Amino acid sequence: MIQKSIPYGRQHITGADVQAVKEALLSDYLTQGPRIREFEENFAGYIGCKYAVAVSNGTAALHLSAIALGVKPGAKVITTPITFVASANCVRYCGGEVVFADIDPLTYLLDINSVRKILESSPKGTYQGIIPVDFAGRAVHLEEFRRLADEYGLWILEDACHAPGGYFIDSGNAKQFCGNGRYADLAIFSFHPVKHIACGEGGMITTNDENLYNKLLLYRTHGITKNETVFHYENSIEFATGGCSAEPAYPGWYMEMQELGYNYRLTDIQAALGNSQLKRADEGLERRREIAKIYNDSFRNKTYIKGQSGLIDGHAYHLYVIEADDRLNLYNHLRNNSIYSQIHYIPAHLMPYYRRLGYKEGDLPLAENYYKHCISLPMFPTLSNEEQKYVIETIDHFYTK
Repeated sequence: MIQKSIPYGRQHITGADVQAVKEALLSDYLTQGPRIREFEENFAGYIGCKYAVAVSNGTAALHLSAIALGVKPGAKVITTPITFVASANCVRYCGGEVVFADIDPLTYLLDINSVRKILESSPKGTYQGIIPVDFAGRAVHLEEFRRLADEYGLWILEDACHAPGGYFIDSGNAKQFCGNGRYADLAIFSFHPVKHIACGEGGMITTNDENLYNKLLLYRTHGITKNETVFHYENSIEFATGGCSAEPAYPGWYMEMQELGYNYRLTDIQAALGNSQLKRADEGLERRREIAKIYNDSFRNKTYIKGQSGLIDGHAYHLYVIEADDRLNLYNHLRNNSIYSQIHYIPAHLMPYYRRLGYKEGDLPLAENYYKHCISLPMFPTLSNEEQKYVIETIDHFYTK
């Protein structure tokens, strides 16, 4: 008999995680120390990209990416409505215009044909970029989106918050891991507690573009740099020293604020936890896929459930989403039995903020139909077989009672 409640997601903190954080707390640096860079290098190696920039959360990662990509007032950017609203909001933070395209009802991902239709309906140059989302952990086929983006001169910002370790297979039959920089200009990740890697809060931006990388470093810390090779003024040494030094060198205190940036830094405490969690990321990913297989096998041929028919190659399974008949009553039935499922997501275009910008029901029928049925079941590495069996039996009981 299950006594405790079962959430849809839960962090997994080990003794090694606690020790790593303790060491950070007892070190000389709580922030702006060496653990940040260590985490960035380790994460870049895990993803397979050249550069990684750690930030305070996934939303900050999206915002800084939009700035670095040049989103300004009036810029039009296409994204999916089935995502957490931050994927769209980052464009609005910069004054840009969000245009939602519909989803593929089989994958729940941004539908490339819907995006193409939007692009074809306007002159080239109307749109600036695309933000595809690796929803639930399923990797967007970015090779296809890259071809489309190049055709219209667009950048790609991959929201990979759900998918560290996820991948798709490209036309050369090679695994392309989410965030590896091969097809997207930038990719972002989240380290919220329910994600694969937890920092409490935290985010990461990955890229292979050195120019974008340097911009991100600048914008992350108030637009301030201490890198003298990029200082702006020929006479800045004289200004920095107050004219008191004949030596052609900058004093240790000198810095320049070159752009209007933000304080979006990650702390060494969070980076220590992230580094510890990263060491067992593959282990957690393997367990998620085991859980997904049990769900798949249990729901196969159930007429009242639309689940995935089999394990999807490269799926990172941040979420396990089903489409259910009588979703509201099933949701309440699960809660009454201490199972706290979740809905991912209310379509972003139907949030009051985006309705005020002109969106309405009926604009994106596939996304709206998905929302009427979707429900996310418990999915986290420490979910026990007994707990998962209880979830499945509770669902079956609801439909067969």
